[in-house]
Amino acid sequence: MSTVKVLPLLEPDAVAPCCPPLTQRPLTAEEAERTALMFKALGDPVRLRLFSAVASHEGGEACVCDISDVGVSQPTVSHHLKKLREAGLLSSERRGTWVYYRVEPTVLAAMGQLLTRAATA
Repeated sequence: MSTVKVLPLLEPDAVAPCCPPLTQRPLTAEEAERTALMFKALGDPVRLRLFSAVASHEGGEACVCDISDVGVSQPTVSHHLKKLREAGLLSSERRGTWVYYRVEPTVLAAMGQLLTRAATA
Protein backbone atom coordinates (compact mmCIF):
# COMPACT_ATOMS: atom_id res chain seq x y z
CA MET A 1 0.00 0.00 0.00
CA SER A 2 1.47 3.36 -1.04
CA THR A 3 1.24 6.50 1.02
CA VAL A 4 0.18 9.80 -0.49
CA LYS A 5 1.77 12.97 0.79
CA VAL A 6 -0.82 15.71 1.10
CA LEU A 7 0.53 19.23 0.79
CA PRO A 8 -1.40 22.09 2.39
CA LEU A 9 -3.26 24.45 0.12
CA LEU A 10 -0.99 27.21 -1.04
CA GLU A 11 -1.84 30.72 0.04
CA PRO A 12 -1.35 33.39 -2.65
CA ASP A 13 1.47 34.95 -0.62
CA ALA A 14 3.22 31.58 -0.51
CA VAL A 15 3.25 31.38 -4.30
CA ALA A 16 4.77 34.80 -5.06
CA PRO A 17 8.22 34.44 -3.53
CA CYS A 18 8.40 30.74 -4.33
CA CYS A 19 11.59 30.38 -6.13
CA PRO A 20 14.38 32.17 -7.91
CA PRO A 21 14.94 31.38 -11.59
CA LEU A 22 15.96 27.76 -12.09
CA THR A 23 19.25 28.94 -13.56
CA GLN A 24 20.17 30.87 -10.39
CA ARG A 25 20.48 28.00 -7.89
CA PRO A 26 19.06 24.54 -7.21
CA LEU A 27 15.60 24.46 -5.62
CA THR A 28 15.22 23.40 -2.01
CA ALA A 29 13.08 20.35 -1.30
CA GLU A 30 10.16 22.54 -0.18
CA GLU A 31 10.42 24.81 -3.24
CA ALA A 32 10.51 21.78 -5.51
CA GLU A 33 7.41 20.28 -3.88
CA ARG A 34 5.41 23.50 -4.19
CA THR A 35 6.53 24.07 -7.77
CA ALA A 36 5.88 20.47 -8.78
CA LEU A 37 2.35 20.72 -7.36
CA MET A 38 1.63 23.70 -9.64
CA PHE A 39 3.14 22.12 -12.73
CA LYS A 40 1.54 18.75 -12.02
CA ALA A 41 -1.85 20.44 -11.87
CA LEU A 42 -1.16 22.06 -15.24
CA GLY A 43 0.15 18.78 -16.70
CA ASP A 44 -3.37 17.64 -17.56
CA PRO A 45 -4.67 19.02 -20.88
CA VAL A 46 -8.18 19.69 -19.50
CA ARG A 47 -6.77 21.55 -16.50
CA LEU A 48 -4.44 23.54 -18.71
CA ARG A 49 -7.39 24.53 -20.93
CA LEU A 50 -9.47 25.53 -17.90
CA PHE A 51 -6.58 27.54 -16.43
CA SER A 52 -6.04 29.25 -19.78
CA ALA A 53 -9.76 30.00 -20.12
CA VAL A 54 -9.83 31.68 -16.71
CA ALA A 55 -6.54 33.54 -17.22
CA SER A 56 -7.58 34.90 -20.61
CA HIS A 57 -11.21 35.66 -19.75
CA GLU A 58 -12.27 39.30 -19.85
CA GLY A 59 -11.86 40.93 -16.45
CA GLY A 60 -9.50 38.22 -15.22
CA GLU A 61 -12.22 35.99 -13.83
CA ALA A 62 -14.68 33.55 -15.31
CA CYS A 63 -17.92 31.94 -14.26
CA VAL A 64 -17.81 28.18 -14.38
CA CYS A 65 -20.73 28.43 -16.82
CA ASP A 66 -18.43 30.25 -19.30
CA ILE A 67 -15.52 27.81 -19.21
CA SER A 68 -17.05 24.36 -18.81
CA ASP A 69 -17.10 23.48 -22.53
CA VAL A 70 -13.85 21.51 -22.56
CA GLY A 71 -15.20 18.15 -23.72
CA VAL A 72 -15.78 16.53 -20.33
CA SER A 73 -18.79 16.29 -18.01
CA GLN A 74 -19.61 19.00 -15.46
CA PRO A 75 -18.54 16.82 -12.49
CA THR A 76 -15.19 16.28 -14.21
CA VAL A 77 -14.81 20.02 -14.81
CA SER A 78 -15.50 20.60 -11.11
CA HIS A 79 -12.88 17.99 -10.18
CA HIS A 80 -10.24 19.65 -12.37
CA LEU A 81 -11.06 23.12 -11.04
CA LYS A 82 -10.71 21.76 -7.51
CA LYS A 83 -7.24 20.42 -8.35
CA LEU A 84 -6.24 23.82 -9.74
CA ARG A 85 -7.47 25.49 -6.53
CA GLU A 86 -5.61 22.98 -4.36
CA ALA A 87 -2.42 23.73 -6.25
CA GLY A 88 -2.85 27.43 -5.48
CA LEU A 89 -3.37 28.35 -9.13
CA LEU A 90 -6.99 29.51 -8.89
CA SER A 91 -9.24 31.05 -6.29
CA SER A 92 -13.02 30.91 -6.38
CA GLU A 93 -16.02 32.79 -5.11
CA ARG A 94 -19.65 31.69 -5.09
CA ARG A 95 -22.14 34.29 -6.31
CA GLY A 96 -25.67 33.01 -6.16
CA THR A 97 -25.77 29.69 -7.97
CA TRP A 98 -22.53 30.20 -9.93
CA VAL A 99 -18.89 29.94 -8.94
CA TYR A 100 -16.42 32.45 -10.37
CA TYR A 101 -12.72 31.60 -10.73
CA ARG A 102 -9.67 33.88 -10.82
CA VAL A 103 -6.04 33.15 -11.44
CA GLU A 104 -4.19 34.09 -8.29
CA PRO A 105 -2.45 37.40 -9.10
CA THR A 106 1.00 36.20 -8.12
CA VAL A 107 0.87 32.82 -9.84
CA LEU A 108 1.70 33.80 -13.41
CA ALA A 109 4.48 36.13 -12.25
CA ALA A 110 5.95 33.47 -9.97
CA MET A 111 5.84 30.80 -12.67
CA GLY A 112 7.33 33.19 -15.22
CA GLN A 113 10.09 34.19 -12.83
CA LEU A 114 10.92 30.57 -12.15
CA LEU A 115 11.37 29.87 -15.86
CA THR A 116 13.29 33.08 -16.60
CA ARG A 117 17.00 33.05 -17.07
CA ALA A 118 18.72 34.67 -14.10
CA ALA A 119 20.24 38.05 -14.85
CA THR A 120 23.99 38.08 -15.21
CA ALA A 121 26.20 40.94 -14.09
